Amino acid sequence: MKNLFKSAMLAGLLLAAGSQTALAQATAAAPVGPVVPGLAVANLDAVVANSNAYRTAQQQRPVTYKAQLDQAEARRKAIAGQLQPLIDKFTRDRAAPNANQAALQQQAQSIQQIQSAGEQELQRLVQPVALSEAYVEEQITDKIDAAVKAAMAKNKISLLLAPQAVAALNNNAYNLNQAILTELNTLIPAAQLVPPAGWEPREQREQRAAQAAQQGQAAGAAATPARPAGQQPDGR
Repeated sequence: MKNLFKSAMLAGLLLAAGSQTALAQATAAAPVGPVVPGLAVANLDAVVANSNAYRTAQQQRPVTYKAQLDQAEARRKAIAGQLQPLIDKFTRDRAAPNANQAALQQQAQSIQQIQSAGEQELQRLVQPVALSEAYVEEQITDKIDAAVKAAMAKNKISLLLAPQAVAALNNNAYNLNQAILTELNTLIPAAQLVPPAGWEPREQREQRAAQAAQQGQAAGAAATPARPAGQQPDGR
């Protein structure tokens, strides 16, 4: 049950911490060997997570959404308290000689149903927190392209690579993280924490638009009358 409640806030804090470590490691090494002009490497995920807007939002979110987080934590504890006696009984019954397998199966199903329902309930409770994280991240990522282009122009970079595309790197002169971060902090010094009513993440909006387009095409095809077999188009 300890893994049952994974708030979006905690995930975001861990992401930010990991990205800060990655950013620090990427800028720690001293330049070694010759440098190829116009080439750079950048970890954009780390840049976003280290931006002032993102880090400020991570600090504000536990306060703004304290009621939702407290309610979810209280329910997590209540669900854990409901499940633990059932789990203990299942463990004892399973260890007994000549255990009734049918009864054990029923107990296991009951435990799984309670746990599944609990997970869904907790997800609903922390949904505002998850939406806040998605909203902040989308505001920042909307500016990352402009930040990258500005940093590349100022540093005369013509080719920017992701860390995954580099097999090995021992020259920190190629790292463009800090330059992009500086531009990003200028473009978006702060982000709005609470999304507007009815807001959905970009992925969901795109999926909804694609579904609507498909439905429109299907409706248009259904409305087009079929030509009888052998009938020639008009004008022939």
